[in-house]
Amino acid sequence: MSCIFCKIIAGEIPSTRIYDDATTIAFMDINPGTRGHALVIPKEHAADIHDAPPEMLADLIKTAQRVAQAAKKELGCAGVNLVQSSGAAAFQSVFHIHIHVIPRYEGDGVRLPWTPKPGDKAEIAKTAEQLRTALG
Repeated sequence: MSCIFCKIIAGEIPSTRIYDDATTIAFMDINPGTRGHALVIPKEHAADIHDAPPEMLADLIKTAQRVAQAAKKELGCAGVNLVQSSGAAAFQSVFHIHIHVIPRYEGDGVRLPWTPKPGDKAEIAKTAEQLRTALG
């Protein structure tokens, strides 16, 4: 087993767990963006969103919501970012699907990794049609 998150689940690598149920765990990020930054992972290995069955994704988002609600109640955060990156091009570094729950505080200085810019309307329409076709 070479997956660091699988090793955390198995107890081979220590973590600061904050939640554990039949299908997911949540633990504190060791390199937090803000106070309360946690990771939510499934107990079953799936590399990314393309690998994960819908039921696994549903369990992940339910646990992420619970963690976000706890952060709002207990830490007084003003907002929360849920970040799920799939693939190296999307900055995924651990290839076991996970959701970052990042509590946000006024003036915390944390920035997301993109700068919005106006899109080309024709390109947006073309891309939308491609996705509609793929979605059936």
